[in-house]
Amino acid sequence: MTHDFDLFVIGGGSAGVRCARIAAGHGARVGIAEARFWGGTCVNVGCVPKKLLVQAGEYGAWADDAAGFGWEIRKGPHDWAKLLEAKDREIGRLNAVYKRLLEAAGVAIFEAHASFADRHTIDMGEQRITAERIVIATGGHPVRPDIPGADLGIVSDDAFYLPVFPGRVAVVGSGYIAVEFAGIFASLGAEVDLVYRQPLPLRGFDQDLREALQEALLAQGIRLHPGCTPVKVETDGDEKVLTVSSGHGLRTDLVFFAVGRRPGTERLGLDRAGVQTSPVGAVKIDASLRTTAPHIYAIGDVTDRLNLTPVATAEGHALADALFGGKARQISLENVPTAVFTSPPIATVGLSEEVAALHGPVDVYVTRFTPMRHTISGRNRRTMMKLVVDQASQHVVGAHMLGEDAPEIMQGLAIAINCGATKADLDRTIGIHPTAAEEFVTLRTRTRVTGLAQAAD
Repeated sequence: MTHDFDLFVIGGGSAGVRCARIAAGHGARVGIAEARFWGGTCVNVGCVPKKLLVQAGEYGAWADDAAGFGWEIRKGPHDWAKLLEAKDREIGRLNAVYKRLLEAAGVAIFEAHASFADRHTIDMGEQRITAERIVIATGGHPVRPDIPGADLGIVSDDAFYLPVFPGRVAVVGSGYIAVEFAGIFASLGAEVDLVYRQPLPLRGFDQDLREALQEALLAQGIRLHPGCTPVKVETDGDEKVLTVSSGHGLRTDLVFFAVGRRPGTERLGLDRAGVQTSPVGAVKIDASLRTTAPHIYAIGDVTDRLNLTPVATAEGHALADALFGGKARQISLENVPTAVFTSPPIATVGLSEEVAALHGPVDVYVTRFTPMRHTISGRNRRTMMKLVVDQASQHVVGAHMLGEDAPEIMQGLAIAINCGATKADLDRTIGIHPTAAEEFVTLRTRTRVTGLAQAAD
């Protein structure tokens, strides 16, 4: 049977666009459908606009810090509407770039919701097409908690379009999105309460990193409510009242729910294509990104594995190479670096101390200090840096940092760790002085050894 396309991609985010472009570059006949916006979550309501908001807050902090360096800067009120206008211009530019890249590659573009009519047929309302192979790249979306009044709060998608900046915000959650937006709102002048179930924010991250983040959040003036869950949201005049499990009612102007995301598999008709999903809706795949239907693949956040834009992009590229470029390869999810754009930011790669210790003894090196800038500015901002080293091989298996420029520094360390760097390799590397980054190559005194009990077993 002759199909309309060799490959059809459902979803125009980072994963889908890269897969479509590279496949078309290999000579495949490719189509792609996107119902909402080109570039997906990251470009439109995720990492790109979020970092612009983070940077807006940093300018305010720099204005405050300047006095210590001899500058007298008179800081006026922040113009939220002007920031959103600038953000929208940049997002519009990026939308156009994504679309131009697809057009230049010869990809057929469909701005419509796509779903499966059967295993090889895609339904887009007034049009149906067939494809030999199909890729699901529909990403994910934020969810609200199942509590009374949840519709009175917003989720992360909504935060980028708030018509008025709130004076008080209650953020519910302690993952990436929650702690980042708590910092954004606080840096732009709001009073912020952060409500979360765990004892410390960022569950799953290294313990020292989590403790350092808690200190940083408090230093920003964010009020923390650990061990609490949301119970209900009510209105009282112009105020919102968020009742939490401790019994307290937090009065606020805005309730922001950052309690998780769900794969975007609703309304795709996956059952008509023989594609199975997990209980939370994630598409099940094998090591080759193949679903339970052998000619259908899934990439990016819709698989709910490691939900990071560079991972999604790499998966899309690898899949296109494997299907049409004669380059069968797989993406490793080990030692993937990541950043959390709090104030100051977090960056990490490899294993936490807790996970590494499960495999045997590890040497742990930790340093905490006030950055040079803030010995002059007087700002209460500390840096924490940490290396986790396998004791037997002396390979560096984890690196973690909270501090200014952490994401920029960690990218280089990620290369070293992926190349199998040992502690001795770092020790013999000459540092760049004076920088915070040099601390990673001058850590000589071991802080502690962990994992001895596991080794004894």
